[in-house]
Amino acid sequence: MSAQTFNLPDVGEGLTEAEIVQWRVAAGDTVAVNDVLVEIETAKSLVELPSPFSGTVEEVLAQEGDTVAVGAPIIRIAAEGETSAPPVVPQDGDAGAPPEDGGGAVLVGYGTGGQVSTRRRRVPERPVKASVGVVAKPPIRKLARDLGVDLSQVTPSGRDGEVTREDVVNHASQASVFRNITTPEPPEAREETILVAPPTDFDEDREELIPVKGVRKAVASGMVRSAYTAPHVSVWTDVDATRTMEFVRRLKSSPDFADIRVSPLLIMARAVIWAIRRTPMVNAAWQESDAGAEIRVRNYVNLGIAAATPRGLIVPNIKDAQDLNMRELARALEKLTLTAREGKTAPADQQHGTFTITNIGVFGMDAGTPIINPGEAGIVALGAIRQKPWVVDGEVRPRWVTTVAGSFDHRVIDGDGMSRFIADVAAVLEEPALLLD
Repeated sequence: MSAQTFNLPDVGEGLTEAEIVQWRVAAGDTVAVNDVLVEIETAKSLVELPSPFSGTVEEVLAQEGDTVAVGAPIIRIAAEGETSAPPVVPQDGDAGAPPEDGGGAVLVGYGTGGQVSTRRRRVPERPVKASVGVVAKPPIRKLARDLGVDLSQVTPSGRDGEVTREDVVNHASQASVFRNITTPEPPEAREETILVAPPTDFDEDREELIPVKGVRKAVASGMVRSAYTAPHVSVWTDVDATRTMEFVRRLKSSPDFADIRVSPLLIMARAVIWAIRRTPMVNAAWQESDAGAEIRVRNYVNLGIAAATPRGLIVPNIKDAQDLNMRELARALEKLTLTAREGKTAPADQQHGTFTITNIGVFGMDAGTPIINPGEAGIVALGAIRQKPWVVDGEVRPRWVTTVAGSFDHRVIDGDGMSRFIADVAAVLEEPALLLD
C-alpha cells in the first residue's frame, strides 16, 4: 500500500484558491476513481472534485471552511498499484460523469506548490494568554497584527485584564497621531493612505461579520471593475406585453411544449437574439492591448441569464443561442435555471458570455439600471409584468404592461444604437409574430 496525495487542482478556470465547502468522504472510507471527494467553492461556482485514485482515505488535510491555495494537498489516499488516470471534470452537475462522447476536460494543476491557509470560519473563541501576560481573544490578536499593534503595549480595559477590540483600535489611532506629529508624511502619501478598521461599536453578540470570498468576492470585484471602467448609459421603455402573455399561454397548451417550462423570459430571450441581429454592436466588447483599443464584435450570441443563488449572483450563458429554435431555447433556459438553483453550474457555462438578460420582474421590480457583465457591452432587465391601464385605440383598457431597461458601454455603442435595440426588444414583446421574420 502506498499513500497518494491529492492536491487542489485548477479546475480549468485559472483560479488561485478555493474554499472547502463539504467533504463527501472521511478517514477510513473506501473510494474509487471518479467518486466525489469534496465540494469546493471557487470564484465562479460550486464544484465537485472526483477522486483521481482508488483506495482508502488515510487523512483529510483541509477542513470545511478552509480557503486552500491551488496545488496545496487536501487529502491523502492509501492506494494499491499505480496512480489511476486523472478524473473527468463534471460539466453538467453529475459528479464524475464524462460527456456523452467520452471526452471532456480533465483536472489540471497537480503537483504545484501551495499551502493551506488559515481557517476563516467564525467560531466562538476564548481569550488566550500569551507568554508576556497579554489576555486577548484570537480575533483581537489578528486585528492587532493587521493594525501593527504590539499587544504588550496596549492598556487592557476588559474583564480580568482582557484586551478588547476598542483597546486595540484606540491604541492604533493614538500611535498614528503620534507618528504624524513626529514624522509627517508627504502630502501625496497622506492623500493615498486610508486606514480601514472595524467599527469601534461592533457588538459580537448582536452582529455578524461575513467574510467576502468565493462567488460573492468575484461578483463584487467584477461589478466594481465594470462600473468604473465602462461608461454606463441606461435607457428604458414601457411595453404592452399582452400579446406576449397570450403567446406564452398558447405555448404552454401546445403538446410540443408539454414537458418544458415556458415563461415570458423565453420570449424575452428570443426578442434579444432577434434585436442583436439588427444591432450587432450591442453584442460586442471593448478590449485593449499593446496595439491599442479594439472593439470585438461577435457574430454569435452566448446569451447570459443572471441567476440569484444561495451563494451569490452567477451568470451562466447559453452557447450559440442564435442557432436554437423556440423549443430548444426553452429547454436550454429550463436546464440553466435548474442547474443554477441546485448550485451545480459548471465554470465553463459561465465563461465567454456575449450579452446578458436579468429578470428582475421575478422579484416584483418594475425597472432598474443593471451593471454590465464584465467582457460585454450590454445588459437588459425585464421588469414585472402587471395589469395596468393602457390606452388602446383611444380607449383606456387593462393590459399586461412591463418595462424593458438596458445599460450599455458607451465606448462601444452610441445612443441611437442603444435606443434602436431596446425599441426592437419592446416591439417583439408587443408583437411576438415579428419573430417569424
